[in-house]
This record gives sequence, C-alpha cells and structure tokens, in this order.
Amino acid sequence: MRNKYLLTLVILFSCQPLFAQTQPPLAPGAQPQGPQTPVQQFHVEDGGTREVLESIVIPPKGKAPFSLILQTEWVKTLPDGGTITSENQRRIARDSDGRIYQERWFLVPKNGKVKSAMTTIQISDPHAHTLYNCFMLDGDHQCVLSSYTPSTDAVYNFQGPKTGALPDDAGSVIHEDLGKQFIAGVETIGTRDSVIYNPDVFGNDRKVTIEREFWYSPKLGINLLSKRSDPRIGTQTFTTTNLILSEPERKLFELPDGYTVVDHRESAPPQN
Repeated sequence: MRNKYLLTLVILFSCQPLFAQTQPPLAPGAQPQGPQTPVQQFHVEDGGTREVLESIVIPPKGKAPFSLILQTEWVKTLPDGGTITSENQRRIARDSDGRIYQERWFLVPKNGKVKSAMTTIQISDPHAHTLYNCFMLDGDHQCVLSSYTPSTDAVYNFQGPKTGALPDDAGSVIHEDLGKQFIAGVETIGTRDSVIYNPDVFGNDRKVTIEREFWYSPKLGINLLSKRSDPRIGTQTFTTTNLILSEPERKLFELPDGYTVVDHRESAPPQN
C-alpha cells in the first residue's frame, strides 16, 4: 500500500484545485464586493515524473528467523556524467512463524545534511493473512489493515529467464552463475542476468542493457546482496548488514502504542 504521505504530496503538487469555491464565479470584468480572502496561487509546470524505489522481496518463509539492517543506495547518472546518489537504511525482521516486520524510511541525499525519517511500519502475518501499514508521520496515528495472501508455502523464484532470445525479436538474455560466497556469515549463490533489448522495443533508438546481480541465501530465502543497473533509472544496490539468525523480539510484531486500526479488507481472509 502506498504511503499516505506520498499521496498527500501528489495532491499538494498537482495542478488540480484543492479547495472548492465558496462563491459562484464572477462575470468577466466584475469586481467582488466586501472583504476578500487572499487568492490561492499554485505553482504548476509541465512534465515531470514520480519515482518509487522497489526494495528487496521478503517471503514469509517459516522456521527461518532473522533480523537485519538493509542499506539502500540509488545512483542516477546525469547527462554531463555527474551523479545523484540517494540512500537510506531500514530494519527488517522475520520470526519462525513467517511474520514479517519492515520499516520504511525516506531516501535522502548521500553525505547531505537532510536526515531520513521513518514513514511506515509494516507487519504481515501469513497465518492470519493480515498486513498492517502504520503511518508514523500521520497525526491520526492509524494502522491500515489489508489482506495478505502469501503463505509460508509460497515459492519465490528470483532467477530471471535462461540464456537465449526474447520473444518477438525483442532482444536476448545472458544468464551467468557467479558461484558462491559468504555474506554476513551466510552462504549465498550468485547470479547475473543481462537483458539486452533491441531498438524500438520501448521507444529506444539503440540497444539497451538492463543488468541484475544478486546473491541469494537458500537458508533464508532472500537476497543478501542485490544490484540492479538500468540506464533509464540508474543503479540500485541493496546490502544486508547486522544480520542476526535468531528469533527477533516479539514486541516488533505488535502495533505501535496509541495507534488505531482502519480495516480496508474487502472480504474475509482466506483459510489456511
């Protein structure tokens, strides 16, 4: 679920009027009578985009508890060869029942003066089929409840397509096995997938290569190191630190004190 603050920013910076008129529109050239309130003015501009960074996937794998700090770095290259780098770090934990605790933090400029802030706490339970999004910067102190469908038996396949041609002459794929290495004391298996798109697949006038490298832990069912390089969005690197292979604190899976639940589920949860 999208963060309510992202939605608020979208509304604030859109060019749509934010408030309904309190008086009927005036005829051309007419002047309003009586005391007047300041005229609302909005800064608008053509174009632009809103970007959302996708992080690593955490399956609700049972009997594989852990807690960790995930460091994220996003480097975007400018036309003159310079770069813009954003970063954050956040806590993730999973217990033996497959419940997952995740924090979401703002991305901030690397080596800058702006400090990150936690925006959301997410708690998912594959047995109760519940997902809570608790918005930490919301003055209403609410946790939005929605359905969570994955189970502890769900299979997550992280590998991309095998080496060969893409359908419809869209391009080709190169799949490489990188061997094994230990990351944070856990053995991982490395893979690199390079997808080369031919011109005109998505408006590109030349070949475009998107490369993804990840180091996967079969024991935990997650990538402990993941790197995605895409010329359209830059390079994203996710690195696991402070990995602890034991049961996390049970209090992590409790809703924050003073928060109320808003149920957005549309139907009864599925049966195990």
